[in-house]
Amino acid sequence: MRLSKKLLSLCLVSSLFLVGCSSNPPKKEDSSEKVTLSISAAASLKEAMEKIEKDYEKSNPNVDLVVNFGGSGSLQKQIEQGAPCDVFISAGEKQIKELDEKKLLEENTYKNLVKNDLVLIAPKNSDISSINDLKTDKVQKLGVGEPESVPAGKYAYEVLTNLNLEDKLKDKLVFAKDVKQVLAWTQSENTQAGFVYYSDTLGVDNIKIVETTKEDAHSPIVYPVAVIKASKVPDEAKKFEDYLFSEKGQNILVNCGYKPIKN
Repeated sequence: MRLSKKLLSLCLVSSLFLVGCSSNPPKKEDSSEKVTLSISAAASLKEAMEKIEKDYEKSNPNVDLVVNFGGSGSLQKQIEQGAPCDVFISAGEKQIKELDEKKLLEENTYKNLVKNDLVLIAPKNSDISSINDLKTDKVQKLGVGEPESVPAGKYAYEVLTNLNLEDKLKDKLVFAKDVKQVLAWTQSENTQAGFVYYSDTLGVDNIKIVETTKEDAHSPIVYPVAVIKASKVPDEAKKFEDYLFSEKGQNILVNCGYKPIKN
């Protein structure tokens, strides 16, 4: 009887040992696994972001950047409604500040990235030569971004207000969903003039810059960036944000018409 008990105990221990040996060890996370970063960026950043995307993916082959362009206000609403987004680059402070107030940003990631200038443009063959020509019959339609959702539109409206032109021009204003639409309208001569960023005009042949607005005529034009708290890959998102402030990232932005922010 005692022998049987000993044999039973021995068999039980042996079985447990075999089960333990046959169990698969926990899998280690594969560091080479492809990571998708969702970037929401103001429409005016399109050309710069295309260059940044190419350069960043070349240096980080495990990362796939997916960039969603749009008006900053529209992108803000998408983020508030839970749309996938890891990093948000706005063309105005209002949108990111509101996200920050709602606790939707990763702590200590809200930073001002670059600056820009607001310019008045017209078709290349236009005889418009100054902002004062907006009051004349030379202009029937003036393209501006929707002030509530497009920062460039807000800045343009501030300029017109400071020059006491908003009432004189209110019947000429045509509101666009983003600054790229204003550029397209002016290129096609559907509007006789429009307000866009200086960076939007680089490499565009069929328009001319009529005038660069004075910095004290509108709020500071800064592009803030932040990592979204709901990001599933916050470390990779922060790494990308750091890249934007690196010498390489800043050089791309400056070459695309933006101004660095001196700290």
